[in-house]
Amino acid sequence: MALHTEEDLLPLSRIADFVFCPRRATLHLVEGVWEDNVFTAEGTSLHERTHESGAESREGIVTARSLRIHSFRLGLTGMADVVEFHPSGAGVSLPGRDGLWQPYPVEYKRGIRKDRIEYRIQLCAQAMCLEEMLQTEVPCGALFYGKSRRRYEVEFDAALREQTEAAATGLHELFNRGTTPVAKYEKKCESCSLLERCLPKITGIKKNIRHYLSQAGMDE
Repeated sequence: MALHTEEDLLPLSRIADFVFCPRRATLHLVEGVWEDNVFTAEGTSLHERTHESGAESREGIVTARSLRIHSFRLGLTGMADVVEFHPSGAGVSLPGRDGLWQPYPVEYKRGIRKDRIEYRIQLCAQAMCLEEMLQTEVPCGALFYGKSRRRYEVEFDAALREQTEAAATGLHELFNRGTTPVAKYEKKCESCSLLERCLPKITGIKKNIRHYLSQAGMDE
């Protein structure tokens, strides 16, 4: 995978959009369309409580919040909600602290646990950013769900890393094309904050009608 330049870097959060729905990613990234709903409002509130810059230490773990991260390999940049540093036999040195510390990213999500691949890919992208920046391995991290107040560990295995690289490449290709994919209604659309702007039931139907007329030789 070729390295990107600083000007090429795209928001890391958009990789989850891309995996969820390429049209949603384009509406956000290219067209600048954004709408809040109850889900995004709850998510924003949770992230605001999390994003209190600085570091703290308790129970032998050093916690950094709102950590700016990037990867020139993936072409992504963003902010990690929380990165914990656990004492370990491998990892990185921390100023004023003895030994080595293993980075452990934690991404905060609203609601209760959902096994969403886009969440795991977003977290894996954060880990790969940390690996590139700190020159150390990050084997796992966690997703924390605000409503259930529980975290679930995610292992960054070879398969997930390949999916993450593919998603980052796809996001850049989508951005470089600069065209918005046509709408395709699915059940998951009902939870999307852009539902009323995207109108997948209507715009998708119009596309199907045009295709039908074209195939029948009835378009003008």
